[in-house]
Amino acid sequence: MLRSKRFWVGLAISLIFLYLAFRGQDYGEIWSALKEANYWWMIPAVFVYFLAVLVRSWRWHFLIKPVRDIPAMRLFPVLVMGYMGNNVFPFRAGEVLRAFLLRRKEAVSMSATLATIAVERLFDGLTMILIIVLVLPLIPFGEFFRGLLLAASAFFVGALLVFLILISFPQRTRGMYRWAIGRLVPARWRGPVLDVADRFIEGLSILRSGRQVALVAGLSVLVWLLEAGKYYFIMFGFPFDQPFHVLLLVTSVATLATTIPSTPGYVGTFELAGIATLQRFGVAAEVALSYTVVVHAALWFPITLLGIAFAARESLTWGQIRTIGRAEVKPEEVAP
Repeated sequence: MLRSKRFWVGLAISLIFLYLAFRGQDYGEIWSALKEANYWWMIPAVFVYFLAVLVRSWRWHFLIKPVRDIPAMRLFPVLVMGYMGNNVFPFRAGEVLRAFLLRRKEAVSMSATLATIAVERLFDGLTMILIIVLVLPLIPFGEFFRGLLLAASAFFVGALLVFLILISFPQRTRGMYRWAIGRLVPARWRGPVLDVADRFIEGLSILRSGRQVALVAGLSVLVWLLEAGKYYFIMFGFPFDQPFHVLLLVTSVATLATTIPSTPGYVGTFELAGIATLQRFGVAAEVALSYTVVVHAALWFPITLLGIAFAARESLTWGQIRTIGRAEVKPEEVAP
């Protein structure tokens, strides 16, 4: 990890964002806000968060159902271990960990699983943008923010269109990647690589059903309403009061900021986005920072600890998880 340029770039970005978040802050006020906060509100906040993770498991059940019908409760520990991997290791290693675990436990190919995770992230992004668009008329943001929103919208909508095109014309899509593989991949690898590509397209197959897409979209909205509930509960422990739609906006903006490359656990990018959004609504910088740090801790520690417990139950060692996180999706890892 320490030899990776991406790791050092992510660390540098996190340090820059942390500097911007803490610049000009009164550290005495920050400590006072943290010391005087009412942490009993963490109990309902963490409960609501894990309820959101259960809904995520249910959503993943529908996403992966065209490949393998796996009950949501069997997917829940896999999902939790994946989030633990994202929190602890760089480069979103938890996504590969989820794919590995599902291959080992349910004989689902890693490439098909990664395709469902890509669709899952796509729906998350589209849902957060939808939330921001709906809340935008109620908030005092300028043209710069609106421009960023437009760029993010173009990215996620463009990705959705690409996926829809890929699965709407399966024969043409297969012909295109067969042509590319035949010219770019050495002969001995062409068969296995083609199999991986086929499995990935199979993982996108839920997008062929409008009813299933609507169901996944509805569950995505429920997920993010529950996630915002966590932010809302924690707010009651701090000396500021904002309506639910403001905390919904903070949830969406801070989460979108975590797509910026950074350290494991999205340190810095999350804090700056949360503080900047709250300050737009008149929340003092020191209170906004202390609140955002507590929210980040509440997002990081419970699911990471539960993920470690599930990994111990699966007899996964840290060495194995690190190896999985560095792994590529190899042809031999594609299940029959």
